[in-house]
Amino acid sequence: MSHKLLIPLGAALVLTAACARPQAPASTAHAFQVHDGRFWLDGQPFQIRSGSIHYARVPRAYWRQRLEMAKAMGLNTVTTYVFWDINEPRPGEFRFDGRRDVAAFVRTAGELGLHVIVRPGPYVCSEWDLGGIPAWLLADSTTVVRSRDTRYLAAARRWIRRVGQELAPLQVTRGGPIIGVQVENEYGSFGSDTAFMQAMEKDYLEAGFDSTLLFTADGPSQLPRGALPGVRAVVNFGPGDAEAAFAALHAFRPEDPLMAGEYWAGWFDGWGVAHHTTNAAREADELGWMLDHGGSFNLYMFHGGTSFGFMSGANFYDDAYRPQTTSYDYDAALDEAGHVTPKYEAFRGAMAKRLPAGDTLPTPPPAPPVIGVPSFPLDRSVSLFDALPEPVHRTRPEPMERLGQSYGFIIYRTRVSGPVSGTLAFDSLNDYGVVYRDGRRAATVDRRLKQQSAALSVPAGAHRLDVLVENDGRINFARQLTDERKGLMGSVRLAGRELTGWDIYPLPMDSAGIADLSFRAGAAPGPAFYQGTFTVASTGDTFLDLRGWGKGVVWVNGHNLGRFWNIGPQQTLYLPGPWLRAGANDVVVFTLDPPAHPTLQGLTEPILDSLGS
Repeated sequence: MSHKLLIPLGAALVLTAACARPQAPASTAHAFQVHDGRFWLDGQPFQIRSGSIHYARVPRAYWRQRLEMAKAMGLNTVTTYVFWDINEPRPGEFRFDGRRDVAAFVRTAGELGLHVIVRPGPYVCSEWDLGGIPAWLLADSTTVVRSRDTRYLAAARRWIRRVGQELAPLQVTRGGPIIGVQVENEYGSFGSDTAFMQAMEKDYLEAGFDSTLLFTADGPSQLPRGALPGVRAVVNFGPGDAEAAFAALHAFRPEDPLMAGEYWAGWFDGWGVAHHTTNAAREADELGWMLDHGGSFNLYMFHGGTSFGFMSGANFYDDAYRPQTTSYDYDAALDEAGHVTPKYEAFRGAMAKRLPAGDTLPTPPPAPPVIGVPSFPLDRSVSLFDALPEPVHRTRPEPMERLGQSYGFIIYRTRVSGPVSGTLAFDSLNDYGVVYRDGRRAATVDRRLKQQSAALSVPAGAHRLDVLVENDGRINFARQLTDERKGLMGSVRLAGRELTGWDIYPLPMDSAGIADLSFRAGAAPGPAFYQGTFTVASTGDTFLDLRGWGKGVVWVNGHNLGRFWNIGPQQTLYLPGPWLRAGANDVVVFTLDPPAHPTLQGLTEPILDSLGS
């Protein structure tokens, strides 16, 4: 690629240290514009040095520390998705409290002198359940998400307007830190319906995002499919592709600034697949190259954090479902617990080299404390089968979304008469199923392994058949996300004969339901909840060691830490210090696989790279 296609740095566009100049008061309005193929802030050329960090993946108590770390690395901007599903958990019920308070996150960044780019979707991908689209939209099997389906458009419009109430007043032209807002997300990888994207743009403008930079983001070859006339475009790509990607963006939009909307400085992990790491030195060199040639960038991710609860998503490739881990460490510059990595130091060095003479970067703030927790027993339990809610009755199984459930587990129960042996076949089981005959495990079915059937033998007489299905995360990328319902769908047949007459037990396993469990001393058989307590003199981050616990979920003091699975590569769950208290702390583990020794311990280092059985 000829460098003539690039915009060379002028003398006024050298990097400035994040601490070199006092920041203007938050109430001061600024002008952020594009002309001559560059970004301009208050009449001065401006190079965006951004990193992605997601408010919902970081405990609120740690937002400031993580943002200070971004500034100390040399970033002048942070980028966050806005997650529709957690901010509107039920239709018309908006929540912007606690870790959901994206406006507070944006204001905190502004207080530190950082600019902000927000990406409110409605679809965000992000290895997040259904790409952030609420599961309740799937209750009607005819609704088509990411389309001009009027039901989807109406719900998306309501969401975007509500986001506007929170964030439009924080645009830089109104005295806030927001300099850019992305319209939808990588639509060119999904479709090419310009009318749909124009409807999204119209919603953003009507929501009040009419005085800042609107833009779209796509891969180099997808730019023509996802871009909009009159809306700026940026390009997403991975290490080694900067020169070619910038050339593609310049050829497509010669008047737009060169910007990496996502520079993939790391990668996510999937269950049963080796932990991903990338070449920090190569990425640091490429960041320097982009800066030297007038480019702006957004590191994806600067800090990944954790997909707490049931929010980790799934991919679909090689014709198979690929669920993702709870940890979103991402091999990012700042690790899952907010600690400096060699990649952080390499990126910081690349930016420090390009500061004006005499300027320096701030010293990174100290990382949060880390503690070990000695092994402690979980010596009280309750069987899942003894803690079931009232069932609903259906002739055929129905997915959890149709029953008003978004996450967790669900049990389908029927009666069968033996003797009969043959294949237990499911039209569709999403995602991981365990079959129990009279309360005893008889088979497993794993969508990840393309399984939709199992051999089953039923002796003479009447027997209870339970199919316990876990939602392992909805697909967040590719066309398959449009039909990503969970549980059982269609018919279930045993030896060719359809089974009918089902009792269905929704098991969302929210924190309120966990708090209502009645535990007893000793270990319960089969799938069960285990409860224990550990005591600490002072709080700090730790990593709960789940080796030996099989597959399940953990809650500590009511906080859902996420899913674990012995197949790895993740074997620990991150437990943030702010979720602990000095003194006694309550732990509940739900597992499909009763442990030989129901104990846990807290490690001072995570285990993210150990594949199991």
